[in-house]
Amino acid sequence: MAVKIRLQRHGKKNFAFFHIVVADSRAPRDGRFIEQIGSYNPNTNPATIVLNSEKALAWLNVGAQPTLVARRILSYEGVLLRKHLQGGVAKGAITQEQADQKFDAWKAQRDAKINAKKEGISKAAQAAEKAAFEAEAKVNQEKAEALAKKKAEAEEAARAAAEAAAAEKAAKEAEAAAAQAAAEAPAENTEA
Repeated sequence: MAVKIRLQRHGKKNFAFFHIVVADSRAPRDGRFIEQIGSYNPNTNPATIVLNSEKALAWLNVGAQPTLVARRILSYEGVLLRKHLQGGVAKGAITQEQADQKFDAWKAQRDAKINAKKEGISKAAQAAEKAAFEAEAKVNQEKAEALAKKKAEAEEAARAAAEAAAAEKAAKEAEAAAAQAAAEAPAENTEA
């Protein structure tokens, strides 16, 4: 019986997450499995991986073969490195302390990379939010300037209309006064 370490799909359409399982290679993808050793959620950034590395290492040591994606996940979590270092300890090439020291150094380096990526993502999100806020402020300022300009033009047009109305009224009054003066002037001529 060939035993595989592989992914078992769960979740909904276009939003899948996976269980990392040890299963018979003849079993269906989402069907029967021997043991679940972790989960993988690619929907987060960076992807969330929960893995029982001791169980994974035990299954690798008894001959379970990981699929390509499972192999990448095991490598990312350091299980394959631990298996490699254990092989060196078994052959006598290195001691257990040296193997543990190498693994701890690798894990510290990997954790630093993950933290740097998370910080980079959060900084990029903050920068994008700041840029969007500045762009919105600029648009709002342009709208306010356009509104003020339109209001000034409306006030100028109202002032011009008021001046025209006042001038028209003055012209009518002057015309009325001239007509009254003209009417009084012949009346004075007839009286004399």
